[in-house]
Amino acid sequence: MNAWWTKYLPGSVRNKLEGRQHFQNVIGNTGWLMGGQIVRQGVGLVIGVLMARYFGPALYGEFNYALAFVALFTTVGLLGLDGIVIRELVRNPSCRDDVLGTSFIMMLIGGGVAFCLAMLSICLVRRSDPLALWLVGIMSAGAIFQAFNAIEFWLESRLQWKFSAIAKSSVLLLGGVVKIGLILTHASLIAFAWTGLAETVTGAAGLVITYQAKGVRLRTWRINTQLAKRLLNDSWPMMLSAFVTMVYLRIDQVMLGTLAGSEEVGIYSAAVRLAEPWGFISMAICASVFPSIIKGGTTDNEVFKSQLQKLYNLMALIAYCIAIPTTFLSGWLVNTLYGSAYDKAGPLLAILVWGSLFTNLGTARTIYMISMNWTKANFFSLLSGAIINIVLNYYLIPVYGAMGAVIASLISYWFAVHGSCFFFKPLHNTAWMLTKALLYPKAW
Repeated sequence: MNAWWTKYLPGSVRNKLEGRQHFQNVIGNTGWLMGGQIVRQGVGLVIGVLMARYFGPALYGEFNYALAFVALFTTVGLLGLDGIVIRELVRNPSCRDDVLGTSFIMMLIGGGVAFCLAMLSICLVRRSDPLALWLVGIMSAGAIFQAFNAIEFWLESRLQWKFSAIAKSSVLLLGGVVKIGLILTHASLIAFAWTGLAETVTGAAGLVITYQAKGVRLRTWRINTQLAKRLLNDSWPMMLSAFVTMVYLRIDQVMLGTLAGSEEVGIYSAAVRLAEPWGFISMAICASVFPSIIKGGTTDNEVFKSQLQKLYNLMALIAYCIAIPTTFLSGWLVNTLYGSAYDKAGPLLAILVWGSLFTNLGTARTIYMISMNWTKANFFSLLSGAIINIVLNYYLIPVYGAMGAVIASLISYWFAVHGSCFFFKPLHNTAWMLTKALLYPKAW
């Protein structure tokens, strides 16, 4: 039986989908994922632009410095369990209560540790800056509530993102309205940080309500210490990978704030806000095909490799379709949205947007490596990118400011995702598959 949305498709397309229930589920799930991400990115862009205009480059830079600083630690709170938990739920759905209960407690502890690390670090770096201390303290508290993402992992394993997307989008829209109200009432940066934390708490509550509405209960969750050891054994490379990924994605803003000042962070963040949102497309597609990749990863046949190559091709094609027009329209986009105070962000955006080519491919490569259990190789490739980013930022930011951070980011993105594959023997084939996608991204 065809899904309800197929009746709106042309007859030729509908006939091709006839009877292909799994493929219809993947497309439908991708649609819900994209819909939720469109709302998230759209609201984030609107609120980011309004905040940038309201606070100006310097204060906007302070806020984004705190966001980047917190992001370095909150990823640790998830313990790299997202892909691992989904894999366990796909392969052993009968162990749901053990997997969810154990992963919830693990991430709850991880979130508490992440909060403590963030506070300790900001006290060491900016102990005489009360605004930074408050912003980081409030924002990092949200790491504790990431434990409820276990429910989201379960929904993803079942290709049931509909309810999660609706719940999260509703919370985000409500938070956006509140933030617009804060701007109209001339609220402080601290008020925006508290609102962000409230969104996180409300989002967690929405996931719990969604889970209960599916006819299952949290009280049936169980903690399995043996399972916890096995999950941690598989996930620690992914946790470190997530941390170093966030380092090479956000260390530029932290180092800009330290080496060049908050105003440079504000201008750079304006460019990032326009360059990064498009990543939701690749994330939604990869999240939808993740369970299929896990099942296919247990085999090593030509059909699976062909499908994986098509996924890489699609990721590259999407990036090209975004990067090329953005490059030519960057100056106009920045001036129209942010105003003349952010004019210097135009050239930054024109270059930074090409990073989406490698982040898209990196998203697809990561889910493949999880399915093959090559988590250690994934970690070392990302670590090399992070080290390159830090070194280049150290030398380029004092000379070129925000443009130095852009150049450092683009080079490190390429090396972490593509260049590093040539240095790890198990990834040689992946290196050539990514090269094909970069040079000739045939249509899906």
